[in-house]
Amino acid sequence: MFIRGAQAEKNFLLSAAEKMCLAARTAPKAKGIDKIVTGIVTSDEKEALAKEMLRLFDETGMPFYKRDAQNITDSEAVVLIGTTGGAKGLNCSYCGYADCKEMAQSGGHCAFDDIDLGIAIGSAVSCAADERVDNRVMLSAGIAATNLHLLGEKTLKVLAIPLSATGKSPYFDR
Repeated sequence: MFIRGAQAEKNFLLSAAEKMCLAARTAPKAKGIDKIVTGIVTSDEKEALAKEMLRLFDETGMPFYKRDAQNITDSEAVVLIGTTGGAKGLNCSYCGYADCKEMAQSGGHCAFDDIDLGIAIGSAVSCAADERVDNRVMLSAGIAATNLHLLGEKTLKVLAIPLSATGKSPYFDR
């Protein structure tokens, strides 16, 4: 059997993406409550993500959407990591509301969900680095993924991590 390098790299990127999802899943969570959702997009879904980013560029005029859309197009896969909403019952006021009940009634978002998302992202990109996979955390692609409900309608916040294995990282000189 002979496997060309390009095919081996593509296979490995998908394997690394799966490991990144696992790393996000097993990352520590506040109060032990897991609201992390993960997924991987390739092919048509990846292009839909880039197209939504271009739509956001047209809508907002923010140039990073257009720049990042090209990065998504140039990437083999994109790992999505998000969090669903809801109070954790800590009543800590860290979200800016008096308690979890007020936060929920006001449509707020638990601060610990955002912290958990950050820890999950850190675990995932650490895994990518261990595998020598070029990556970059993107809010822009996360917003587009949220708009497209790629991780489900209950997922409120998403960050995206495009993956690449080329001679030079496409995410470095942008």
